Amino acid sequence: MLEGLESFFKQSAFGYVTFGNVIMYLVALALLYVAIKKDAEPLLLVPIAFGIILGNIPPQLTQIFNEGGLFWYLNIGVIKGIYPPLIFLGIGALTDFSFMISYPITIFLGGAAQIGIFITFVLAKYFGFTLKQAASIGVIGGADGPTSIYISSRFSPELLSAIAIAAYSYIALIPILQPIVSKILVTKEERKIRMGPPRKVSKIERLLFPIIVTVVSALLVPQSLSLVGMLMLGNILREAGNVKRLVEAASRYILDTVTIILMVCVGASARADVFLKPQSLMIFGLGAFAFICSLAGGILFAKFMNLFLKQKINPLIGAAGVSAVPDSARVAQKLAQEVDPTNFILMHAMSPNVAGVIGSAVAAGVFLSLIK
Repeated sequence: MLEGLESFFKQSAFGYVTFGNVIMYLVALALLYVAIKKDAEPLLLVPIAFGIILGNIPPQLTQIFNEGGLFWYLNIGVIKGIYPPLIFLGIGALTDFSFMISYPITIFLGGAAQIGIFITFVLAKYFGFTLKQAASIGVIGGADGPTSIYISSRFSPELLSAIAIAAYSYIALIPILQPIVSKILVTKEERKIRMGPPRKVSKIERLLFPIIVTVVSALLVPQSLSLVGMLMLGNILREAGNVKRLVEAASRYILDTVTIILMVCVGASARADVFLKPQSLMIFGLGAFAFICSLAGGILFAKFMNLFLKQKINPLIGAAGVSAVPDSARVAQKLAQEVDPTNFILMHAMSPNVAGVIGSAVAAGVFLSLIK
């Protein structure tokens, strides 16, 4: 009997489980708790968490990560940078850019909120990371998970799991981090600022916008075309009005399918021998710094713009310049209504919010163009 059990365990993977694997199982359980119990980005964190479990089953016997195995094939889409542009396609099909078109001055807030990317890039280089690694870490500040994964897969695949998990963790923490930064930097009186209703945007404007943005961004920063181009393709499908099947395919079937595959692959890459290093903790710290700098950058730039504007901007919408659509815009609205329940700034906050999606993709394109 004992010999039979001993033989069974020798043929199983139990003997290969390390203490590090056990720690990663606990990390996965913590992410599942946050995603399910706290309802924090469950569409992202649930598959990431389960991917962590899969990745930390000792691969010596499963073979799914070896050449020809399931995850070997799935990871090709990560390595080649295929999945993030497809996610941008779905995001474009879901996003209404009319708020940004109706109040274009707030586009600058989406640009200002990317400052955390570049500050953290410099700081990460100072702490000993290579230029490519520093660029990948900095993009966490854009609160744009697909872009973080895209540039990491191109620049620093060895850091992909830590960067992706850090990016999505901070996106999930927006309801906690954004109010803290906003309340520190925005006075109660500034939070009460009312903004006029956005103007009505014509269909021709909505159709021309994705075309103009694609051409201009691609000519200025050619390396941004994969992300910005697919984002605008999804948006023009939405605005065309007579291709509803394509819009549904992009925004539901493609987006949801690719999200599952990408998140599981990211989680599976967080193996104990790769993830449990001091370097990963430093990435999480730098990512938090980048995120906070980006929130602050958008707010402070809004306050700077108010020095010259007759019709003041509520600085709360500056924090929505990070790319987490629409979560950061909703948080801005909630903060405004805490001091004035009749103040509605959600539509205005959506403008820098969607501008931030474009801004983070362009920032990644700048790094891809300049760092060889």
